[in-house]
Amino acid sequence: MSATPLVTVITGASRGIGAATARRLAQDHNGRKTTQTKTDLNPLVIVLTYASNQQAAEAVAADVRTFGVDAHIVQANVADAGQVKDVFSVADNVGQLSALVNNAGVVGLIKPFADYSVERIAETVNVNLTGSLLCALEAVNRMQTDRGGAGGAIVNVSSRAASFGSPNEFVDYAATKGGIDSFTIGLATEVADKGIRVNAVRPGLIDTDIHAAAGAPNRVQELADRIPMKRGGTPDEIAASIAWLLSDEASYVTGALLDVGGGR
Repeated sequence: MSATPLVTVITGASRGIGAATARRLAQDHNGRKTTQTKTDLNPLVIVLTYASNQQAAEAVAADVRTFGVDAHIVQANVADAGQVKDVFSVADNVGQLSALVNNAGVVGLIKPFADYSVERIAETVNVNLTGSLLCALEAVNRMQTDRGGAGGAIVNVSSRAASFGSPNEFVDYAATKGGIDSFTIGLATEVADKGIRVNAVRPGLIDTDIHAAAGAPNRVQELADRIPMKRGGTPDEIAASIAWLLSDEASYVTGALLDVGGGR
């Protein structure tokens, strides 16, 4: 009898940190297969969500499959409860949910708060904060041991901006990440005795295209001197932290906010 596949859902996985995390989890799983027998290791399936770039999502899924890990892509706006349910229905059809990486997020153009539009604020809050809560809601209802689940782990992708506030840049984004931090701590406490660990990674200045979306494609290079390590981080460095928090090596870690910001 074959082992039940364990499913990891990664939101916003067509690029940046989400894509790097998908590749890292697949690589790690492949590495474990070389040291464990097939009966010791459940197959891994990764469900990747993307907002609009299907080609990029398919490329990430193809990379995942090169490590012998099955991958499925689902287009979804995480701020839409119906679309979030569709994502987790896909997960249900391919195995048992064991992990969620809440990574999907948006950022507006860099500008003072007084110049924000109502629409910008609404989108930032709906995607970054509400979207993470909606995904976690679906995950918790599947993982809780007191509701028939087998437990699992959730990693929320926050930001060091939650501590700094990002004045004159994107205080709305920073505010949503502050909300993610509070949510992480509260949910972790609530479900700790139900087999679920909940943690957050708080990346600092990371070299992804989110800076171009904010209107500052060279932002990492321009701000690198403010970082004690004098450089921006990479998506792979954040993916490594996420992979560790999802792993059994972090079995006694929950409610943690892990700063990965080069010292700032």
